[in-house]
Amino acid sequence: MLKDILLQYQKEFHPVVPFEPRKDLLYPFDFTAANKEISPDQIADTELFASYIQSVLKKHECRYGIGGYNEHRTLYARSKYFDTAMSADGKKLGTMEEPRRLHLGIDIWGPEGTRVVSPWDGLVHSFQFNNNFADYGATIIVSHNLEGTPFHILYGHLSLNSIKNLHAGKRIRRGEVFSEFGIRFENGHWPPHLHVQLIEDIGDWEGDYPGVCRFSEREQWLKNSPDPDLILQMNQFIKK
Repeated sequence: MLKDILLQYQKEFHPVVPFEPRKDLLYPFDFTAANKEISPDQIADTELFASYIQSVLKKHECRYGIGGYNEHRTLYARSKYFDTAMSADGKKLGTMEEPRRLHLGIDIWGPEGTRVVSPWDGLVHSFQFNNNFADYGATIIVSHNLEGTPFHILYGHLSLNSIKNLHAGKRIRRGEVFSEFGIRFENGHWPPHLHVQLIEDIGDWEGDYPGVCRFSEREQWLKNSPDPDLILQMNQFIKK
C-alpha cells in the first residue's frame, strides 16, 4: 500500500520548500465557510486575496501558510471552472448541480519565486500551462517509484520559467530545485502558492489532474490522492 511505503521512507524525503523547523512557523489557513475573516468578494479579487494572505502571515510571523487537504472550500466559487465536473479519465461531464469544492492536495502559501525542491529521485511525467482562470497555471507532474510501487506528485501554480526547456523523461534528483512559485499571470490567477498532490494512478492524464472534486465523490478521489503530508511532513510545525 502506498501510504505504508511512504511512512517507511519519511526520514529520507527532502523538504519540498526551504524551511527551517527550528525557527520557521506555519500558519494553518482555513478556506471553508467557517473562515469569516475574508469575504467572497476578496477571494474573487486576486490582489485583495493576496493582500489577505500576506497580512495574515505577517501578523502571525509565519514563513508559509499551509493546509487544504480534504477541505471543503467555498473559495472555488471564484471561478466557473469548478462548476464543471470531471471524470477520472479526463472527460468533462458538463455543468452539474453539485460543483467541485473538495480539495485533494496541500497548498503552501508563500512568496513568488519560492524554490520548489524534489523530495525524491524521479522523472518528469508531463507538464503543461493550464491557463483557465483559477486553474493550476504552469504545472509539472513527476513520477516516482519506491520498492516497485509507482506514484506521481503534481506541482501546480508554478512559474512559466519552470516549464521552459523541460521534457518528459527528464531525471530530477532528490534535493534538486526544479521549479518555483509563479506570479498571478502564470499560476492561474492566484496569490503565490504551491499545490502539492499525490496521485497513485494517473491514468491517461498528462500535465493536468483534478485537484478539486465533488464532495459526493470524495472517497474515490481521496483514495487515489492520499495526504501529501506523508511526504511534506510540515503539518507538525503548524503554529499553535
